[in-house]
Amino acid sequence: MTDVLRAAGAVVWRGEESRPEVAVVHRPHYDDWTFPKGKVKTGEHLIAAALREVHEETGMTVSLGRALPPVHYLKAGRLKRVDYWAAQADPFAGFTANDEVDEMRWLPLERARELLSYEWDVGLLRALVAAPLSTVPLVLARHGTAGSRQDWADDDALRPLDPDGRAQAATLAEVLPAFRPELLLSSPSRRCVETLEPYADRAERQIGVEPMLSEEGQDPQKTPDLLRDLTVATVACSHGKVLPELIHALSGKDVHLRKGAFAVVHRLGRDVVSVERYAS
Repeated sequence: MTDVLRAAGAVVWRGEESRPEVAVVHRPHYDDWTFPKGKVKTGEHLIAAALREVHEETGMTVSLGRALPPVHYLKAGRLKRVDYWAAQADPFAGFTANDEVDEMRWLPLERARELLSYEWDVGLLRALVAAPLSTVPLVLARHGTAGSRQDWADDDALRPLDPDGRAQAATLAEVLPAFRPELLLSSPSRRCVETLEPYADRAERQIGVEPMLSEEGQDPQKTPDLLRDLTVATVACSHGKVLPELIHALSGKDVHLRKGAFAVVHRLGRDVVSVERYAS
């Protein structure tokens, strides 16, 4: 439905996972207590919007965990959808009141339930603790668009991103900070490397070229094992002929990605907590 209003936010937590505190904000315009969230700007990715809104309303930078159930409600006769994520707070200097939010409180879950103004926010608290909070993300990205294979006369591994593909790579660079990847891996194909380059430049990280992520070098057992054993947040860029089987081997889920799209596999050790799919 094109007429749906879109917004994004997060349930930000800190402390021990067994006894977390969550950040609850007061909005003077509505005189309510809720979680930080806000409208998605035109052309903005949902994940980038969530990061921006949390920072604007609380001053915090956060790392996103698994997605929480979206909230739907009517606003001025239009359906509004708000996408939320669990988010771990980074240390920060402190909250500064602004026009939208004049107070923020860190509260244990029971106290937050009592203060929150909306029942759907209470439901988000239940979803927050329904699965592990501290997960390690594995982002599996399909390279951006790169023209037609049939129209490329040179070695296919040298085929570069086209303008749309470069735009998709730029969007990915805006999104990946949400997951703080420490390791960047790519198929040797130029279009895969170029998909990660904008983020690599921004984060000042090197891209590791991995032949087992290529169409020719993939191995049904070794390629999943390569990623399964990683213990740090990782982004890996590969191909449409590789990723569906790879994601299924890792998670048991059937996930197909369009060019430029990505999946996030949230893991606890070798166990998969959730799998999410996003467009670029």
